[in-house]
Amino acid sequence: MILVPARVKVHIALGVTDMRKGLDGLAMLVQEVLEQDPFSGHLFAFRGRKANLIKIVFWDGTGLCLFTKRLEEGRFPWPGADELGDTVALTSEQLSMLIEGIDWRAPERRWRPVVAG
Repeated sequence: MILVPARVKVHIALGVTDMRKGLDGLAMLVQEVLEQDPFSGHLFAFRGRKANLIKIVFWDGTGLCLFTKRLEEGRFPWPGADELGDTVALTSEQLSMLIEGIDWRAPERRWRPVVAG
């Protein structure tokens, strides 16, 4: 599980992003398209068209960081975009599920007790 400090927000950019973009290109998207501050310390997640790759950009106080994950099987669940520049805010728990490839919108619970005691 990834621990994100309570004051840090997690934003996922709706729709698809050109995954050829690196740190600077994604930071520019945060600033110009999402109209957010890439140096706020918040996390900004992007997904490509194939849906097996995500990139997360964040400022750690000393520099921009880029986290990348590619799923070998499956796809990252992602909401569609109604309008360019829209984002959805996630909790740290939802971010952990997203990174694992679990649908954070409706996680499947695997075990539940039948009776108490």
